Amino acid sequence: MAYPFSALFTRMNYIDRWGLMRNARTETLSEHSANVASIAHVLSEIAVHQYGADDVRPEKVALTALYHDLSETLTGDMPTPVKYRNESIKKSYKAVEREAEEQIGEMVPDFMKASINSYVKAEDLTDREKRIIKAADKVGALIKCIEEAQSGNKEFYRAEQSTRASVDGIDLPELAFFMEHFLPAYYMTLDELMEEVQ
Repeated sequence: MAYPFSALFTRMNYIDRWGLMRNARTETLSEHSANVASIAHVLSEIAVHQYGADDVRPEKVALTALYHDLSETLTGDMPTPVKYRNESIKKSYKAVEREAEEQIGEMVPDFMKASINSYVKAEDLTDREKRIIKAADKVGALIKCIEEAQSGNKEFYRAEQSTRASVDGIDLPELAFFMEHFLPAYYMTLDELMEEVQ
């Protein structure tokens, strides 16, 4: 018997984000998921080591963040303005996502199902861990907006402003630390980044 879980995961390479907007460079769902996982891990490490959070498990958060949009391999990426247009659409899409997660959870051997489902369905997370993953998802979107705006793509100027406002509205000390100490590097050139580490 063939188990399609890992093959389905690689199909995130074929799903483009920001479908309603002109992109200077296309971002795949795979890229986004890797970025969100990395950011979520950094936020978790900040929470634990800078703020003493005993309700945050960085590895659990990172893996859950890596799989946070895996259901979109079955549903596709619905643009945010459509997905959140009204409560009825939002509720219906959530139901579709849940069904996709159920399907994906069956695509591994029985001995892996409990573990994989805990990541794919974001189970067994503390409230703070859930908030960190949502914050990382927003920061990932903000970084995409910054990159596009930096390339001169006016299409993303307003998106950058609204996404930043959304991020600024999240009350997490680890996120505030990240925004102050990590986000400025996304505005730097490679030479400037290298100067920071010399």
